[in-house]
Amino acid sequence: MKKKALIFGLGSIGIKHANLLRKLKKISNVLIFTNRRNKKFNSTNRILDILEYDPDYILVCSETYQHHQCIKVIEKNFKNKIVLVEKPLFHKPIKFNFKNNKYYVGYNLRFHPVIKFLKKKIKQKEIFSASIFCNSFLPRWRKNINYYNSYSSSKKKGGGVLLDLSHEIDYLQWLFGKVNKIEYKKIKRISNLKIKSEDIAQVIGKIKSINFYLNLTYFSRFEERRIIIDSKKETIVGDLINYNVQIINNKNLKSIKFKNNRNQTYVDQHLAILNNQSKNLCNIKEAKNTLSLIERLKDKI
Repeated sequence: MKKKALIFGLGSIGIKHANLLRKLKKISNVLIFTNRRNKKFNSTNRILDILEYDPDYILVCSETYQHHQCIKVIEKNFKNKIVLVEKPLFHKPIKFNFKNNKYYVGYNLRFHPVIKFLKKKIKQKEIFSASIFCNSFLPRWRKNINYYNSYSSSKKKGGGVLLDLSHEIDYLQWLFGKVNKIEYKKIKRISNLKIKSEDIAQVIGKIKSINFYLNLTYFSRFEERRIIIDSKKETIVGDLINYNVQIINNKNLKSIKFKNNRNQTYVDQHLAILNNQSKNLCNIKEAKNTLSLIERLKDKI
């Protein structure tokens, strides 16, 4: 049976989801709850309209600091719906009882072929260290808005590399386990970007016996999304931008190339939710753990 989708918010990620959902056979219609107007999409700003619409699948794609308010509206007006909240869950830890609906959080990089490959590959391996890099250039992120007017530039609205680039924090813990020790952290604004949020996060810590290094930036013109895993017998390099993995041992180098389709992680995430296949999805408990770690990193900076 086809399902009706409702999206809260018509920013860049809301538009992306709307376009992808309209192409899915499992979706019959998409409605946007927003004050903005866009001729390409059916939209409303009236609660009565979305109650009458009675969606099956709800997406929270508003700015991060507005997630809490959107979820309160959903909990008040709907029951037994499936809800996807774009990452991160909130802009800060908030005590909230998710009781009326089923929630997931949009860490879609779990569906990236490189991350899926690594999830299987590193099982039972004796791993020494993992280094994760996400270097990006904020002014290139959004074509329809100046970067200094976006929520990314504002601490209060949920901006900053720790929240904006929390995909890396999510898959770090998804692949290796919960972070149990922070040995070093540098989280601050060091560039000349016109923002009030942190533009760099460098973290060294431990997950059980595994040492990890995390490097996130807003200001690098050399864009990179990469993970390097050193184990007893080999080094594995996963490149999420170029969709490839290199496996290097003492004698050989093996390269694996995956199909490059940047929208497929979103599609696979939707299909997993719609087909009730929760294995690779981020649940509320995991999303809260990510937020808690981010707060630990932000403490005393």
